[in-house]
Amino acid sequence: MMYFKQFYLGCLAHASYLIGSNGEALVVDPQRDVEQYIAECDAQNLTLKYIVETHLHRDFVSGHCELAARTGAKIVYSHLANVEFPHLAVKDGDEIQVGTVALRVVETPGHTPESISLLVFDRSESEEPLKVLTGDTMFVGDVGRPDLAGAQGYTPQSAAALLYDSLHKRLLTLNDSVEVYPAHGAGSLCGRNMSKESSSTIGEQRRTNYALRPMPKNEFVDLITKEQPEVPLYFPRDAEINRQGAIALADIKSPRPLSVGEVKDLLETDSKAILLDVRTAEEFGASHINGSINIGLGGQFAMWAGALVPHERKIIIVAGDDGKVAEAVMRLARIGLENVVGYLEGGVEAWRDAGESVASVPQISVGELQQAIEHDEDLQIVDVRRTREYLDGHVAKAHSAPLAQLSEHLENLDQNKATAVICAGGYRSSAALGILAAHGFKNLRNVTGGTGAFVNAGYAVTQD
Repeated sequence: MMYFKQFYLGCLAHASYLIGSNGEALVVDPQRDVEQYIAECDAQNLTLKYIVETHLHRDFVSGHCELAARTGAKIVYSHLANVEFPHLAVKDGDEIQVGTVALRVVETPGHTPESISLLVFDRSESEEPLKVLTGDTMFVGDVGRPDLAGAQGYTPQSAAALLYDSLHKRLLTLNDSVEVYPAHGAGSLCGRNMSKESSSTIGEQRRTNYALRPMPKNEFVDLITKEQPEVPLYFPRDAEINRQGAIALADIKSPRPLSVGEVKDLLETDSKAILLDVRTAEEFGASHINGSINIGLGGQFAMWAGALVPHERKIIIVAGDDGKVAEAVMRLARIGLENVVGYLEGGVEAWRDAGESVASVPQISVGELQQAIEHDEDLQIVDVRRTREYLDGHVAKAHSAPLAQLSEHLENLDQNKATAVICAGGYRSSAALGILAAHGFKNLRNVTGGTGAFVNAGYAVTQD
């Protein structure tokens, strides 16, 4: 009998898998912190034989090398991946066996050239595949974006054409009953329209996935290359880390507690030092250190940290609770940000108690925002959601300035005007406040609840 478990990491919208049979197991697309796979193997009396990667992931750092070092399992990659560590290189049609379970490799290029999908057979039950692990080729509700392989000589259009063939000539030839298990769900930037569901079937995707409806290749290429979200800053670097193999988490230097004086000295003497405030938007708004950027642990922390913080910056963490520092360090490491030099001991309270100045940002309700719009107050409204979100409906008079490209939109904004920042729910707008403040915006306010609260309160949005 097959043992099958999905591990879902919400902050990265990432799914990995443990599959076992007759005392043997394999892991597919592991996250960087691998302890849970080892613990689960122990609990199920399974010996890990293989660690299989569907492609060179760009949105997170994989734990394949650490997991192999700790268990003796073999790492498996496509023969096209060109990785720099010992591994088993597989090609189309190859099979990997654990007990009565076999994974058959299906080459499905398009999202990346080396992408593979994995047909899952349990030969104690059937000679037909029961499941398919699709990596980033097919998601629930979407397909993989084709614009990430430019450095490998592919245009988005040529990659999309490959993806079309992978979908229509390989995956969609499977029986409707075959279960689909992708590597990501809603919130990942590896696609643009993913469902919150973490699994599906080929038949359901054939019926409901907008990108899989019958259409000629040229129409698919046009559809899938338009309006893709931004490529985050950390994607190319994470792919290279995964190709070379990441160091073990235990080898990352632990951040040390820093006094107020030490933090001040670092900020004054090192241009690469940055204060990363990981508290909630409300806590940040009430009181924060000038020059800090707020990316709260309660949201998609790692994803936005990777998008907004260059890897060469020396990160100083500011947390409301020093116990949150370890969580922040782990989540940063998952996307390859390893340069956390320390944390402000005692947080903002210690900073204030030392006589240092703090800043605050007023929080305004959606009702107050609507009043300002109706009375034509001289208020600049900045919407930092992604372009597609903005076009689907936004607050009247709002300027579109997506968070990941906010600095590119500053020339279109007036830093001397009172400015209200809005996103979907208040998380991204709080991150934007620190960026705007660093560029001279002084009269800022955050819209609590964001566009979601605005719509729920019955106020109209526009698509103009």
